[in-house]
Amino acid sequence: MVASRKKIVMNDVLEQKLKYIGLDLNKIPKELLQSTKLNFRVIKGTNEKKYKQYKFVNIKDIEILLTPANRSSDLKERYEEAEPLATYISVDSSANAENIVQNTVFFNMFKKLKISEIEKIEKEQEELAKKLPFKIKYNRNYLWQIYYSESADKYFMLVPTDETNFSCLFYLIKKKIENNKNEKIFVPITCADYSGKILKKSELRDLENYLWLLTKDYPSIYEVTDLDGETSLEIIGESQIYGKIKTLYKMNFNTTKEASKFYKLLKALFILQTELPHYYNFVANIDDKCNLKICLNNSEVVYEKLPDFVLKQYVDSVKLKQKAQEEIKVLDIKLNVLKKESAELESEYLAKEKQISTFLECKKSFFGKVKYYFKFGKKNGTSKKIKENHEEQIIEKEEKEEKEEKEDRNLKKKFKLENKRYTLDDLILSYKDLEILENHQKNTVLDINAIKLKNKNLKKKIENATSYINEINKHKKSIFEFWKYSNKDEVKALEEGEEEELNISKIERTFNFDNDFEEFGEKIDKNQRMKFTDSELDSSYISSTDLLDLINLTYKKEAELKDYSTVLKKLKDELDEEEFCGDYEIFGKSDDQTKESNIGSKIHRETSRNQYEILDIVDIAKGSELKKKMVGIVKDLKKAMKKNVLDENIYIYKATSSELNFDEFQTFSLDEEKELKKYLEENKLKKKCNLYKIKLNKGTNFIAYSNIIYYNNINMTLPVGMQLSNKILVDLSGLDLKNTKKNVIEKAFIEDEKDDFSKVIMRNISIHEYEIT
Repeated sequence: MVASRKKIVMNDVLEQKLKYIGLDLNKIPKELLQSTKLNFRVIKGTNEKKYKQYKFVNIKDIEILLTPANRSSDLKERYEEAEPLATYISVDSSANAENIVQNTVFFNMFKKLKISEIEKIEKEQEELAKKLPFKIKYNRNYLWQIYYSESADKYFMLVPTDETNFSCLFYLIKKKIENNKNEKIFVPITCADYSGKILKKSELRDLENYLWLLTKDYPSIYEVTDLDGETSLEIIGESQIYGKIKTLYKMNFNTTKEASKFYKLLKALFILQTELPHYYNFVANIDDKCNLKICLNNSEVVYEKLPDFVLKQYVDSVKLKQKAQEEIKVLDIKLNVLKKESAELESEYLAKEKQISTFLECKKSFFGKVKYYFKFGKKNGTSKKIKENHEEQIIEKEEKEEKEEKEDRNLKKKFKLENKRYTLDDLILSYKDLEILENHQKNTVLDINAIKLKNKNLKKKIENATSYINEINKHKKSIFEFWKYSNKDEVKALEEGEEEELNISKIERTFNFDNDFEEFGEKIDKNQRMKFTDSELDSSYISSTDLLDLINLTYKKEAELKDYSTVLKKLKDELDEEEFCGDYEIFGKSDDQTKESNIGSKIHRETSRNQYEILDIVDIAKGSELKKKMVGIVKDLKKAMKKNVLDENIYIYKATSSELNFDEFQTFSLDEEKELKKYLEENKLKKKCNLYKIKLNKGTNFIAYSNIIYYNNINMTLPVGMQLSNKILVDLSGLDLKNTKKNVIEKAFIEDEKDDFSKVIMRNISIHEYEIT
């Protein structure tokens, strides 16, 4: 009886499903029995997971094939083993064993069907008919396995029979039975290449590369066919707009002309940036409609004004070349002057060196001393040739300047830049010439610096040699005095000129979040475990909570007793709620010291710090008592902060709707992308957003919110690092900060990533950059 009843229940469930779909197994509609020879050709190397076409396809134009091959099998194998739906659902009294097996397979597929899943697809398709998702693709679009056969000009659905979800298959069957001739569904066409209706396939491949260079990310490019059969090109992607911060963008082109303009613009900018990377760095941003715009020096570059842009850039390159040539001429004159000066200094130094070496040789014998006394009897003054030559070079320089002015006048007459249209090749060649001139200019500057250093050392050597010779000449008033002087055992040797290093600025290492954060976290966590007292660790934890505002009021001595009383009441209310929900009051702590927990992939047995326990909220009755606690916390934070010093430059970030207060403790993130993303998620209704970026120099004090700040380490099992937070605490009142740059960026993001039809939000973000002076 029980078995019989169960069978009846099962039949009722199946009957309900059949009735919902409208399928009568005894009278199968002809729409499900029709099949066409498709002759589908599988192209090697096709990526089934990357869709290039999304279409509204008429339901009656889609045939259904079922295949026993698994989804992970090769497409060719799946297609070759596929059979039309009719072979699986047709019921015939003379059916063979194979047909019975296929009927059983379909019956098992039907048993897995959930009506709620089909209802979900129906609702989704209704929404898609009204409005397409921003990103075109939608959740679970991978369930549609619809292909297109060019030879048969037919769409077909290829469904593996061992799947777990057949909602799309039975939705399609239901719609075919309803036989609404004009009904269409919006689906991705698997393995379909671009049709080339808007742009050629080669142009679309190039477009991906152009956008990658300009936005630092590959876009998704789709051909979308609407309900009326009109095809448009949709380009959706993300662009880096500030550091690691990205924004969504979307471009829509309904005609070849529009798309071609965009393609040609990006191609031109791509060529310029790749050929002339030292002169061009185009920046991608978005406008208020979420369209991508490309800027150079904060000015947008548009296709319509591209000829004028090229002309202006060419004129600028010519001006830069003229300026470089003028500077090179001045540098060449300066270099020649220094070379002549160097030659004369070398000659003078060699003469003095020869005189000194002669003296040192002659002093060894009686006749040598006499010979030297009479040979160098007259004082040799310092050479005046340098001064005379310098005057000659000034005259030469004036003559050259007059000649150059004539050449410049002739050059201006020769080139009438504004009356000619220049190509990209002209512009690139002009900048290549400029690059040669600038390299020559840089090399000349290096030569000048080198010869300046050489001359300085020569002058020092000459100065030392002159002092030495003057010392000798002091004792040449008489042969007897000279004899006595030259017989000394110790005579001052000729001192070498002092070498002087060129003034080269040292490049300092700067923290990079992606590469250095893990090492930074481990190092800081170890340091804080070793140097911070238990009280300082507890106080650091309190600063990571909502009590930081009260800490700052205490720090600045602006808090009143009522502020402490208000916070105390709030904490007691929260504690009452926690005790009611948990076991805090019974066991003293809500954490079990033997319980294992995870931080990332690492297991530990430590208890988390608790603000109510640290502040003794249960025992505190008055606001004045909380004030004493806060005063102690401020002292702890000051002491702890002195124990941590940055060993490299580091950038920190804070997103806020208000202006930053620079006379208190502030928490900052080390990652601008995560900081801004978290703020935008938590403050969707606030239109204003400020992102502060501060460069902290090596040697700045701070507290890092490493693992030891959040957990005790009684069992010595706490993982080392900063897996729980990427933030640090800084005392801004102790820093002399200067605002170096202000910028405004537009960022677009989807309000709810899980909702296909969620709206796109545009946010205006003000960037404020500071550094320590």
